[in-house]
Amino acid sequence: MPDPNPAALDFLLTRRSRPAKTLGLPVPTPEQLTPILTAAARSPDHGKLEPWRFIVFEGIALRRLGDEARACAKTRGLDAEQADKGAQQFETGHLAVAVIEVQKPSEKIPALEQTYAVGGVCLALLNAALASGWGANWLSGWPSHDRSFMADALGLAAYERVAGFIHIGTETSAPPDRPRPDLSQIVTWCRS
Repeated sequence: MPDPNPAALDFLLTRRSRPAKTLGLPVPTPEQLTPILTAAARSPDHGKLEPWRFIVFEGIALRRLGDEARACAKTRGLDAEQADKGAQQFETGHLAVAVIEVQKPSEKIPALEQTYAVGGVCLALLNAALASGWGANWLSGWPSHDRSFMADALGLAAYERVAGFIHIGTETSAPPDRPRPDLSQIVTWCRS
């Protein structure tokens, strides 16, 4: 018989991301963020490649990313709405962890499996922040996929890319829950 952890299961059944724009101060200190990052780094990792790394942005560094996103949007010819959408997560945020996918050469582990592992790291980071009592949200947007933004603003190499920005802070308002998937529509049971 398994040894259940009802508190952990209840957390997973009731967890809810918090809109990034509702996350205020204070944010985790480095000492408070370290166990959250440690939990995220314990994600399943086929081949023990660790195809990820973290960049923690706070305050002025986030404002700089907002400026870089606006400059990139202008260079790309994006309209004001797109520029705002890409820049505002940085301009209004207080702490964000960029989860960087770092593809590692491997004859055994396909690149796609490494991408899946990094997605697991993002979710684990989000859940660890929530379990620690912080509000958190996983954002991406066009800056996460723009090579010039990744290179110029984040200093990423050609074999690296952004999996997401996990914004963490103090929850200032609780959002209503949203509709959840209907398991009868997405689960197939195969018993024979």
